[in-house]
Amino acid sequence: MVRFNEECKIDIYFDDHYGKLYERFDRGIAETFYYRSDHGIIKHHFIKRAIPVTIGGETYYDLVTPYGYGGPVIVDCDEEMKSKLIIQFYDSFSEYCRDNKIVSEFVRFHPIINNAADFGSLYNAVNIRKTLGTNLKDYEDPIQSEFSQSCRKNIRKALNKGVTFEVVQRPEHLREFKNIYYSTMDRNQASDYYYFDDQYFDDILSRFRENVVVVKANLEGNVIAQGLYFAYGKYIHIHLSGTLDEYLHLSPAYVLRYAIALWGKENGFELIHHGGGRSNSEEDGLYRFKKGFAMRTQFDFYTGKKIWNKAIYDLLCETVGVDHSNDFFPAYRGRRGE
Repeated sequence: MVRFNEECKIDIYFDDHYGKLYERFDRGIAETFYYRSDHGIIKHHFIKRAIPVTIGGETYYDLVTPYGYGGPVIVDCDEEMKSKLIIQFYDSFSEYCRDNKIVSEFVRFHPIINNAADFGSLYNAVNIRKTLGTNLKDYEDPIQSEFSQSCRKNIRKALNKGVTFEVVQRPEHLREFKNIYYSTMDRNQASDYYYFDDQYFDDILSRFRENVVVVKANLEGNVIAQGLYFAYGKYIHIHLSGTLDEYLHLSPAYVLRYAIALWGKENGFELIHHGGGRSNSEEDGLYRFKKGFAMRTQFDFYTGKKIWNKAIYDLLCETVGVDHSNDFFPAYRGRRGE
């Protein structure tokens, strides 16, 4: 079992400041619940959202993992008492949910840390897809070991046509990146959720500048693609990226991944996490693209659903006129929106 320091500096998704980035988007407040006993420490970070339907004049709440991954995580424990520690956490967190009018919770477990192995049974966890990674630690040449032959060919082709790259640590601003990113969202007809605003990018730099890495792909003095990555602890997470339309034929996105792999290996990181696809299918186009950089490394991604107050959950579903067994979770948000 992985042990963390109490601040969970092992990965950005467990940093208390991370959830703050998404309070406005999830319309809630980022909170952290700690459980401590003689057997160890468990930390649980989430966004608490007011449910936009009242019951008997009372406002209730639900919980959701901030964008990305999270869920409860064991900070430290006596290995022989781990099962008891988890049960104690469950009892304590159940009381917290009762006291704070929490109705339900949706958890996206961390696929690398695999905290679903410890807490999945408490949340009825389901393995919904694979996520992908480039293993930098175990291969002397991760490009050769992890990148597919076609990926390497696309990289060589782009470099031979004059595409170069630049890695920028702790950038002063993200104006240039935003312009390229928004153009990509327009091209992909992305939902409004992914059009992160100026404040979001300002918040990233104010809270995590030390962990931000930007990679630029250049051609003849022009920036044609950029990637925004989080480098934190042992891991690099591919966060956002974009390519200008007129340069898609040069495949600069492959150069971005090549550059961050070289940089990550040189700087002692152990893994680049690419995430998964847009759907649960391994034929998903985005998944297949990412698979090209992760021929030997993949992870199981679990989500968990928990109803903490079934009576109120059912009343909320009845009030908005939805079947409580609806696949959408929580079902009562299916009509009124998030």
